[in-house]
Amino acid sequence: MDRVNSIKELRQQVTAWRVAGEQIAFVPTMGNLHAGHLVLVKQAQQRADRVVVSIFVNPMQFGAGEDFASYPSTIAQDVAQLERIKTDLLFTPSVQEVYPRGQKAQTVVTVPGISDTLCGASRPGHFAGVATVVCKLLNMVQPDLALFGSKDFQQLLVIRQMVEDLCIPVEIAGVPTVRDADGLARSSRNGYLTAAERSLAPTLYRTLCATSAAITGGNKDYIALELEAMQTLEVAGFKPDYYSIRNAADLLQPDKKGHRLVILAAAYLGRARLIDNRVVDKC
Repeated sequence: MDRVNSIKELRQQVTAWRVAGEQIAFVPTMGNLHAGHLVLVKQAQQRADRVVVSIFVNPMQFGAGEDFASYPSTIAQDVAQLERIKTDLLFTPSVQEVYPRGQKAQTVVTVPGISDTLCGASRPGHFAGVATVVCKLLNMVQPDLALFGSKDFQQLLVIRQMVEDLCIPVEIAGVPTVRDADGLARSSRNGYLTAAERSLAPTLYRTLCATSAAITGGNKDYIALELEAMQTLEVAGFKPDYYSIRNAADLLQPDKKGHRLVILAAAYLGRARLIDNRVVDKC
């Protein structure tokens, strides 16, 4: 596996592959890689000739008081894992490389509407930071395909809308959430959980599954289901941020006309802010 730090080096390698007629897939990450990231890379390898992985902790998507300064960095282990699965290229740019004029002077990409609810409401400016850095990375790599985990359901919709609106010639693929045996979604922030908190954490996904079963069983009182789930999480020891049933296509409030739904949740458990979701196809 080759590793580059500059856009110039990245483009030299990508250009050589493209001249050779090879398809290029891209997996952007913030490092501290886990099994979910590796599934993204392996799926990328199945769908393209070459795979580029980036590791960049994006300061622009962190708000005041969030964990940018303490976000876990495990670069040596990350490199070893990517080498083990034969990744083609690792791109590890500095903040200066990505934002050469500084963040305050950076052109910002915003995706209105879909960015303003749920995590967007709880973390103002977060999705502008996500959309901006993903837009920049896509333009740096210029891949044919980019893969993202579906655990960050809202983020995936924001990125898809941005790519469509800005006519970026890349296919965006969502990959199903990778979970531990007890249902907990894999996340780099799971490392913040104490042993006791880790034993409680799967309650979030079990609650999503219970709400999903109620909906497929015919319960359309979405507000009552949301309140019941919030109470379940509070009793279990979580501090819920939101628990919401939405239309899966656009995150608007459901109108009970049979649209495909998604149940989205975010809740604090100790230091960790856990997010998860469950799509309901039959409603």
